[in-house]
Amino acid sequence: MSRINTNIASMNAINKLIANNDELNVRLQRLSSGLRINTGKDDPAGLIASENLRSEMAGLRSGINNSIRASSVIATAEGALNEISALLVDIKELLSTAANKGALSEEEIDANQLQVDSAINSIQRIANATEFEGVKLLNGNRDYTTSTVSSAKIAELQVNAAKLIDGATMTVAVQRTSAADTGVLYMSGNGLTANSGMTIQIGSGRGTTELSFAASTSRANINTAINAVREITGVSAAVSGGYIKMRSIDFGSDAYVSVKILSGNAAGGGLKVQETAGGAHSTDAKDYGQNATATVNGTTATASGKKLTIRTSMLDAEIDLNTTAALSAADWTATFGITGGGSDFAIGSKVDAIGMESIGIMNVAPSQLGNATDGYLNTLKSGGDQALAGDNLYTAQRIVDDAIKDISTLRGRLGAFQKNVLETNINSLRVTLENVTASESAIRDADFASETAALTRSQILVQANTSVLSLANTMPQSVLALLG
Repeated sequence: MSRINTNIASMNAINKLIANNDELNVRLQRLSSGLRINTGKDDPAGLIASENLRSEMAGLRSGINNSIRASSVIATAEGALNEISALLVDIKELLSTAANKGALSEEEIDANQLQVDSAINSIQRIANATEFEGVKLLNGNRDYTTSTVSSAKIAELQVNAAKLIDGATMTVAVQRTSAADTGVLYMSGNGLTANSGMTIQIGSGRGTTELSFAASTSRANINTAINAVREITGVSAAVSGGYIKMRSIDFGSDAYVSVKILSGNAAGGGLKVQETAGGAHSTDAKDYGQNATATVNGTTATASGKKLTIRTSMLDAEIDLNTTAALSAADWTATFGITGGGSDFAIGSKVDAIGMESIGIMNVAPSQLGNATDGYLNTLKSGGDQALAGDNLYTAQRIVDDAIKDISTLRGRLGAFQKNVLETNINSLRVTLENVTASESAIRDADFASETAALTRSQILVQANTSVLSLANTMPQSVLALLG
């Protein structure tokens, strides 16, 4: 080295020292933060991937918390419904007791009525009082609202779940493609002959009984006798076009009406049983009904008699067709709208239709439990049409049975939602969160074993570079020997 203006060795040592100091600082930063990626320059592609994973993790944690909260809401509603169910069972027991009028005094019946009134009032109170975070759950606030439902086509409508995207109205089109029907048999003739009576056995899936008719009994009187035992047999009759037309009360492929001639002159000049009007005569006939067929928004609905059920990812509804519309030979379409209501739970990692689950909770007030044909639970109170002191206990029994069915069905639906949707979602999201967190950690977290090794190496290199730089800075002094 004979030059002193430029010390190349020193410059090389300085560059290496800067690089090693930078590397040392990187290792110190990673060890102090625990992260391999602290800034974008550490690993641009890795930073993008880890930030996306962090976003997904935040969504997963939110989905888990939302699912747990939703489960608490459902549990609150189901707990209240359990109490209503117990009250309905008590009412049924009181009703059965009151039906034993031959062994009860008026005072006992009145005492039972007081208990029924108290139970119905308690059901009303529970329906109005059950809430979560100040939001009523069982008074209809969480039921769906509908519009333009044609009563001429649809007798009853229950929307269990509907995903209303951004609050938009869901239009539902019901297209009935074939009729529902009951079991139907015919009895032809004007009545029994003057020299022979007739005994028949008539029944359906609800029950069977025998009817005996004296000689010369008219067709109208036979029709009246069949209707008189309707509650037992589940078969109604009407004189139509020269026939007694007998129908099962129930619709569907499982419903039937049967008539068996046990004795009499039906094969002669009296009444004759036929499976179709004008068809062959029979002494033992049975006819089954049929289920309606229909589509709802283009999806084939499951039918049981005249009741349609549709369950898709967007809509869960039960539609009971009007009897006349169900029997109509002509196909028809009915359209209605679901305008709001229900409870929406965001249980996914994103706010979208896939991660949104909706469920409706019907109004369980006594004025809503029962059915439109027989009436509702509130009619069992004192002064009501189905009060215990009246004569409509058969109807009251059907109302209570329907109310019990309504509550048990709602409890089952809420329980299925809690178990099969919310709890499974929580488990699934937790597994996903674990895997996503592991992926994010592999990309972003520092490996302390390798980082401490790299730190030691950087420390040694910095110390060595410092010594080398010191030596390089003294090398130009050798030029002084030439000046000696």
